[in-house]
Amino acid sequence: QLQLVESGGGLVQPGGSLKLSCALSEFTLNFNTIAWFRQAPGKEREGVSCITSAGRVTKHADSVKGRFTISRDNAKNTVYLQMNNLKPEDTATYYCAAAGTAFYCSDYDLPDKYSYWGQGTQVTVSS
Repeated sequence: QLQLVESGGGLVQPGGSLKLSCALSEFTLNFNTIAWFRQAPGKEREGVSCITSAGRVTKHADSVKGRFTISRDNAKNTVYLQMNNLKPEDTATYYCAAAGTAFYCSDYDLPDKYSYWGQGTQVTVSS
């Protein structure tokens, strides 16, 4: 079964950093567009970052641009989200998702585009 497993979440102080990992169960997912989403209680799930299969195209939400960086290492079947200068409003459960096909991260903030989802990892930013 195709699975994505997130890890790396935790508790961090404002201004701190975390690096999330998304392990892909099948190498075939290396050919898919991957995105990170996040969801806080009572709020809608929002797209955070997107990366194409070879990593040549990336996109980040305005709220995280300049602070977060998405990358992937297809040899390790892993996608990463480096998060720097974290803010309390970044607190959420973070999910990685794989699209059923490859696309160039246009309109990436649409959950219906993604066929496979991880279970999420919690990120809490607090003093």
